[in-house]
Amino acid sequence: MDMHAIFGLQFFLSLVLAGLLAKWFLSPWLRDATESQALFWLTLPHATRHVGMVFLVPGIVSQSLPSSFASAAAYGDLAAGVLALAVLVALRNHWGGARVLVWVFNVVGTVDLLNALRQSHAVPHLGAAWFIPTFWVPVLLMTHFMIFSRLIAPAVEDSAKQS
Repeated sequence: MDMHAIFGLQFFLSLVLAGLLAKWFLSPWLRDATESQALFWLTLPHATRHVGMVFLVPGIVSQSLPSSFASAAAYGDLAAGVLALAVLVALRNHWGGARVLVWVFNVVGTVDLLNALRQSHAVPHLGAAWFIPTFWVPVLLMTHFMIFSRLIAPAVEDSAKQS
């Protein structure tokens, strides 16, 4: 099996696992949570995204990792991680603009991950950082999806009530 096929299979299986865990355990648990509580716990894993700076560390990734990928992935993850920390503080302290900050974080974080995933040419050069896109990114994508769902749900419910 070639490297891209292995990468795709690992990514897909991690995404399936994240989806099943979200459906079986996380969604039912969050159903009764307030919006603020749910958004807090869904954002929490993203506060670790500073780990993506490893794409800039020689010896962890191949020296042949395209710098365009490495820089975008590392700094995109750093931005998403810092925004996630800000969201956690805002939600915990019940700041008025917390919901807007969640939207900003969620869009930035999702775009960062989708941008990295579209660059399959980087796969052979990931080195020891291989685990990030094959294991952690599917979890992050699942929580981004769940955050979008939680943010949109009240608007959908409100518009249904007005009809």
